[in-house]
Amino acid sequence: MNDVLNTSGQGKQILSAFDFDGTLTYHDTFVPFLRFAFGNRLFAMRLLRMIPSTLSYLLGQISRNDLKEKLITVYLTGAKEAWVKERAEAFCDVSWQRLMRPLGLTSVAAQLEQGATVTICSASPELVLAPFAKKLGIGLIGTRLASVDGVLTGEIDGINCRCEQKVIRLEARYGPLDQYTLRAWGDTRGDEQMLGAAQEPHWREFHALWRRKRPLDVCLREEL
Repeated sequence: MNDVLNTSGQGKQILSAFDFDGTLTYHDTFVPFLRFAFGNRLFAMRLLRMIPSTLSYLLGQISRNDLKEKLITVYLTGAKEAWVKERAEAFCDVSWQRLMRPLGLTSVAAQLEQGATVTICSASPELVLAPFAKKLGIGLIGTRLASVDGVLTGEIDGINCRCEQKVIRLEARYGPLDQYTLRAWGDTRGDEQMLGAAQEPHWREFHALWRRKRPLDVCLREEL
């Protein structure tokens, strides 16, 4: 019975991948998490150290990935994994109602009901998103944080999980994507490769209609 439910009309298993920040949520989660975890005073003090990197990013001198790596370095170097996990669980509990999009939650539930394999695929750190994935009852692929003996080094383990890395990470976890009917949900340029790999791409499906301008590569593919 489950095998029947977990197939598309073409007889393939369904793999449903959801971006998290801005797709299932109303906005980014990582910075609000850091503010929650460290408290307003310490968060603001460390934020001052981000000013040079932020200006460099705005001037086009460093990439989005570079800015994120600096943010991780400034806030999480030396933090214990166990502490981050505890803070992430508390953040999930207190922010769930105001953070999550109801239509997104309904869509996740619908995919699970259809028997699809469902996962979050996000650039945000897995440590932060793990409680959300657990509460949703789905898988999780995200940016991994390097640690030594349970203490974060302030570096990313591997590569930031955005753009082509989302496709690479999906294949690393679930195998070749051509064996699936891939359904994907996203809302930024960082999701375009994942949407482009999907047979059923959903661009800003849970947003207001005026915000649903589709990525160019998805539009072109749909016209073929």
